Amino acid sequence: MSPKIQGQLWTTLKMKILALALALAFALAACEEAAFTPKPRGYPRVIYPEKEYQAFDENYCQFTFQYPKYAIVQQDSTFFEEKPAHPCWFNIYMPDFECRLHCSYTPISKQLPFDKLKTDAFKMTDWHNKKATYIENTPFSKPNNVEGMLFQIEGPVASQLQFYVTDSLEQQHFMRCALYFYTQARPDSLAPVYEFVRKDVEKMIETFEWK
Repeated sequence: MSPKIQGQLWTTLKMKILALALALAFALAACEEAAFTPKPRGYPRVIYPEKEYQAFDENYCQFTFQYPKYAIVQQDSTFFEEKPAHPCWFNIYMPDFECRLHCSYTPISKQLPFDKLKTDAFKMTDWHNKKATYIENTPFSKPNNVEGMLFQIEGPVASQLQFYVTDSLEQQHFMRCALYFYTQARPDSLAPVYEFVRKDVEKMIETFEWK
């Protein structure tokens, strides 16, 4: 066999070996990638506490309501490195579920009329429209001069539950609350915990009273 033909065969063989090596490398990479693909995060196993409630009666707020005994009230001291607009800004922290209900109270005034505060509450909820699959707005009104709106947001959003409450007669008070879970769990695995906490928020609204 002439050196020229030998050279051609060697070149062809090298090309085949290279092609085979590349194919093998891609196959191994695919297997490795499949083997190490992380599973979707689930919510850790939760032991649900008994539903027991206590009175929120902080002297920096002009209202009261019932909240769970397994929750902690934390008054806000800073808001984006500044002092909160009113002393009655607080969180209801539930350490068992790593969630917080952020609440901010605003006195209604000429500078901050009810219509503006209400519009802002709707805007903050509508911001979730980017990822929300459905938003349900449920108005509520109680005979003790309490009314407001409950927002329930479905989908992979940061806050699935928000509401505002105001006084229906004088229109002097306005408070907005939003529930946040500090976890990367998927919405479907978070659903049972959310349902458990949602009942606590509903209890808060049911027992809410102005002082």
